[in-house]
Amino acid sequence: MVQFFVVHGIAESAWARPYSWARNNISDLGNAHCALQPEPEPRYVCSPEHGLMNASFVTLGTLLVVGAALAGGVLWRRGRAAAVARLLLAGAGVGCVLAGLAPADVNENQHVLGALLIMAMGNFGLVVAGFALPESIPAPLRWGTSLLGVAAITAFGLFLSRHYLGFGMGGMERVAVFPLLLWVLVVGIRGVIPRAGRTHEAMPTAPLSRAG
Repeated sequence: MVQFFVVHGIAESAWARPYSWARNNISDLGNAHCALQPEPEPRYVCSPEHGLMNASFVTLGTLLVVGAALAGGVLWRRGRAAAVARLLLAGAGVGCVLAGLAPADVNENQHVLGALLIMAMGNFGLVVAGFALPESIPAPLRWGTSLLGVAAITAFGLFLSRHYLGFGMGGMERVAVFPLLLWVLVVGIRGVIPRAGRTHEAMPTAPLSRAG
């Protein structure tokens, strides 16, 4: 997930005209051509690093699919809720890959399908994930996961209806997309730290030598 935010920063900094988180879509960074885009809000798009950004979308999606497939009992309870959550999150990963392979100004239909998978399947996956995480996950993170999903779904509805509440088109889109990415980052970090701690505790301690 970190690579996505790093590449996002690199791609937006390459714009001759300042890129705006409020006025520009995330997808604008991956547009292959320089042109005035009339929908959903008029803005001029010219992204020199569109290839790098689209590669980042594909990488992000691939990691989401692989993570959903391999996490298994490490992250999820057994049962239907976990299976549904993993399927929905994997669907969001597929959406990222589709969006990266088809820039919005090259194949709009495929790109829009990818975006819908990310913001619909991914965010519903967050809601279900809150009920599918094991008891070993702190309760605030479990119920916070579902709340993040609800907030992101609400933002997605506002984005589709063009009610931006002062955040701008790009700002509202980010409220609909970033919760999933930040959740994956937090859960991933939490999974690495305890495992590293357990490895450290399991290492045998060498006996102290006795002085002569």
